[in-house]
Amino acid sequence: MITSFDVSDLSDLNTMIHSTIDYSYPTVYPGRAVIFFKEYHSEKKILDRYQKGKVLVIKNNDSIVATGSIVENEISGVFVAPANQGSGLGQSIMSELEHLAKEMGVSEIEIHSSLPAKQFYQKLNYTLLAKAHLDVGDGQHLEYWPGTKIIVP
Repeated sequence: MITSFDVSDLSDLNTMIHSTIDYSYPTVYPGRAVIFFKEYHSEKKILDRYQKGKVLVIKNNDSIVATGSIVENEISGVFVAPANQGSGLGQSIMSELEHLAKEMGVSEIEIHSSLPAKQFYQKLNYTLLAKAHLDVGDGQHLEYWPGTKIIVP
């Protein structure tokens, strides 16, 4: 069941996100990019999204197994624990986030897709724009795809 994030779950949520990054990102991104992703999804950033928008979680036996957030018209921080990937939890989170966007009067959702999530967003009918690059230092780059989806409020 999808529920709203509670601040008491901050450490558990951060641990789930970071373990998912450790599982999914090192084979497709250089080390500094992996560090960047972890900093971008730090406890402070999770709290920022919580204070400015909505953070959702799915729990299984009191363990957080999926999450996602929406702030204004941007969906971000969508992660599914490695053991639960491919089970539809990511689609469930996205569906609820899109529903929240409609309730907020949003007509176009923005995302930034990492390489591991690219096919996921394409399956959900997001239009991915030209590949973008972010310099993360030491000559390393993080590639991502900005994307959009038109929804009818």
